[in-house]
Amino acid sequence: MASIVVVGPHPDDQELGMGGAIARLASQGHTVHLIDMTNGEPTPFGSPEVRARESAAAADVLGVKRSLLGLKNREVVHNIESRHALAALYRVHRPNVIFVPYPIDAHPDHVAVTRIAEDARFDAKLTKSTIPGEPWYPKRIIYYYCTHLRMNFNPTFCIDVTDQIDRKLKSIDCYVSQFTHGAAGEVPEMVRTTCGYFGSRIGTKYAEPFFTQEVLGLGGLDQLI
Repeated sequence: MASIVVVGPHPDDQELGMGGAIARLASQGHTVHLIDMTNGEPTPFGSPEVRARESAAAADVLGVKRSLLGLKNREVVHNIESRHALAALYRVHRPNVIFVPYPIDAHPDHVAVTRIAEDARFDAKLTKSTIPGEPWYPKRIIYYYCTHLRMNFNPTFCIDVTDQIDRKLKSIDCYVSQFTHGAAGEVPEMVRTTCGYFGSRIGTKYAEPFFTQEVLGLGGLDQLI
């Protein structure tokens, strides 16, 4: 079984982008840990305490653990300090695979977090560094889609989440402060529709899209659906 880390700029990004895959991977026996880079606040109807309760409830729904790195929301900066702080968590969790947001986005936090996560992967393997813990190099980095751009996704592969779609949506529903007011209330249905579209691309009812710049290996065609 693998150790998997899913890095999110704010609580709810992981659930929106790949909540179904998170639930599926956890149910298969993999160790999945979510890292929130910020607490997501301030927002119009949230608070740090509310967001902490919501994100903990969502993690319980998906059957995983999560932690907060504690960078400042809306002001995330790609710098050495942030890279080393995340690299230290990589050394703790020793992931085989890291999932991070797709690097093209309108939200500066998302762009910065992806750069931090990519570089922290490199930093985590360095010997003779000031980063706590034993060096570790995650084998793969994979991008999930949770963007603020009206863009067409061009994924490398999709994961069937037909059996997990209800848990994905239930995890999103935990974020009452974020998705029950105004236009944001339409987000859960938009997520279902998007998963339905990508499911149609691979012959399933629901799926989530992913992108990788590195080559993936298969043990055989039986691993395709």
